[in-house]
Amino acid sequence: MKELQYDAVVIGGGAAGMAAALELDEAGFSCAIIEREDHLGGILMQCIHNGFGLHEFSEELTGPEFAERFIDRVVKSKIAVYLNTTVKNFSKAETANNSSLISCISPDGVMLIQTRILLLAMGCRERNRGNIRIPGSRPAGVFTAGLAQHLVNIEGYIPGKEIVVIGSGDIGLIMARRMSWVGCKVKAVVEIMPYPAGLTRNIVQCLQDFDIPLFLSSQTTAIYGNDRVEGIEVTPLENGVLVPGKSFRINCDTVLLSVGLVPENELSQAAGVVINPVTNGPFVDSFLMTNMEGVFACGNVLHVHDLVDWVCEESRRAGQYAAQWLKGGQPALQICAKAGSNVRYVNPAKIAPDRENTVYLRSMIVKSNAVLELSINGNVIRRKNERYVQPSEMISLKIEPKDFKGLDVNSDSTLEFSIRN
Repeated sequence: MKELQYDAVVIGGGAAGMAAALELDEAGFSCAIIEREDHLGGILMQCIHNGFGLHEFSEELTGPEFAERFIDRVVKSKIAVYLNTTVKNFSKAETANNSSLISCISPDGVMLIQTRILLLAMGCRERNRGNIRIPGSRPAGVFTAGLAQHLVNIEGYIPGKEIVVIGSGDIGLIMARRMSWVGCKVKAVVEIMPYPAGLTRNIVQCLQDFDIPLFLSSQTTAIYGNDRVEGIEVTPLENGVLVPGKSFRINCDTVLLSVGLVPENELSQAAGVVINPVTNGPFVDSFLMTNMEGVFACGNVLHVHDLVDWVCEESRRAGQYAAQWLKGGQPALQICAKAGSNVRYVNPAKIAPDRENTVYLRSMIVKSNAVLELSINGNVIRRKNERYVQPSEMISLKIEPKDFKGLDVNSDSTLEFSIRN
């Protein structure tokens, strides 16, 4: 067994992992990235469409181009990179500095790594047919949208000719356009909610520009076919209730599922990291540290982001906070951040009133000219006008010390975020 030691270890070599690792390296700490694939870059490497980097680099890039910007920096740094390496488990070591022990399987055999900082950046995975329980047999031709993307963009295979996309998540919308580009007929996108799950720009660029029908408030109630998909049954919902009398069939040979993403946290849970049941990611404090001392989380493993630019922004801060923690720096006071009316979640779960905090939240409603309201113990301290809010688009907000000026804030205080109708 090979035994190694670093100041910090990052699990995951996608955009989040690389951004965090680079901050730790620049702060002068020894750092390693562990990646189970044979390359850095994560899912970006199969996202050949453009639209990345508008915030991060002020230019429009494809996924591989975006990833390459970070990969080049990692290669030139002192960061150790272990590819084709899978973390089997991690735990707290019985040492004076309460470090973490990471057990890995690599091409060179078993590795045991001791580190003071462990940063979780494993990303997320797609929900599949089993998660949404669509009745029917198990014919060939049912794919997640991400798998179809890999087949078309990386392997050069076209999974079918007549396509229906279930769910209007961004990957599904992008694949509806991609399948149209390669000559397939995309019959429809079917969404159970009364509003799209993807970004507005993708609804326009991927569906409207290609005249692809979008059925909202519609549930896929059956998949037909034995050896191969032959079609699906779609049943409208009225006031949230299925109306079987209005069901209709769409003939197709391929179904792509774009029904949501789930943070990849089985490893975290097994180690004792407390998971937020709303986001399916860890609870973290204002330093993006989990309940386990020295274990941080960022990117899609923490909560699913809508833009990789926000992933990088958050992950840089995670790396900076981890470096501060290694130097002995911690916030003097942290207060709870809570989701209030019409807000699904707030991340992180704690903020530090004595410094700037970046908070992410998601609306539970679709509304124009909404008002985001912040209150402490029932007292409104700030209001912010939002031109438009919807569940698919994450809201980013900076909280500064001046927001708490003149207030009696202590460890029992709670900052609540609400969206008013």
